[in-house]
Amino acid sequence: MKTFNQRLQSQINKRRSHLCVGLDIKPEALIVKNANLNDLIDHTKKVISATHDLVAAYKPNLAFFERWGSQGYKWLESTIDFIGSETLIIGDAKRGDIGSSAEQYALSLFNHFNFDAVTVNPYLGRDGIMPFLQYQGKGIFVLCKTSNPSAYEIQNVEDKDSPIYIKIARLVTDLNSENNIGLVIGATVPEDIKRVRALTPNIPFLIPGIGSQGGDFERSLKFGSQNGSVLISVSRSVIFSGDQSEKAIRDMAKNYVDRMKAILDE
Repeated sequence: MKTFNQRLQSQINKRRSHLCVGLDIKPEALIVKNANLNDLIDHTKKVISATHDLVAAYKPNLAFFERWGSQGYKWLESTIDFIGSETLIIGDAKRGDIGSSAEQYALSLFNHFNFDAVTVNPYLGRDGIMPFLQYQGKGIFVLCKTSNPSAYEIQNVEDKDSPIYIKIARLVTDLNSENNIGLVIGATVPEDIKRVRALTPNIPFLIPGIGSQGGDFERSLKFGSQNGSVLISVSRSVIFSGDQSEKAIRDMAKNYVDRMKAILDE
């Protein structure tokens, strides 16, 4: 069986796309007035139908589903089924806990929901990471340098010779014996993407922060794609594009894919 990192590169090659569409769907962002859960379900299917041949992966953010309790979990399960097995699905769960709890999270995310990969918070060290690495063909993306404004308060703290985010990158490299780990690094810090890439050849990068967060699209893609796979994650600017019609969503997704090809072909 291929490792997750091999599966990811194969998917990128097959689709000729580095686009990952984040499914962060909430009623407040829909044009539909007083949107309910059924409206969210319908919009989710619209997004997937509009983009399924353009993306390398989808990234459902569990927070947007968990908000709705048990009905939200049913919505998530139906979304995974609707996407199908031909496209990679990354569960954006950002789980991080002691080993015994991490084991239970991993069982839920990989065995029940059957995600191809999940996001993991490394704050507890390798004890909170290792349980997610025991699933053949599955992968994880470890939070390294995130795109939110206050990320520097912890991630840039210097410890002896380097900031914490660099230590996370080195830890992930040490743990990548099964070729199934990647890093999350925000497009809002392209120079950090460049620095981490120099230390982590062949480690996939998941890069959020494009679009509404104002990340540097071109430099992030160029730096991230050097000596490693890269996914550019876009959420709001695709899933709530224009008049939120299927055509508007598809046009925006295709625009991102075409821009990626132009940048990488330069």
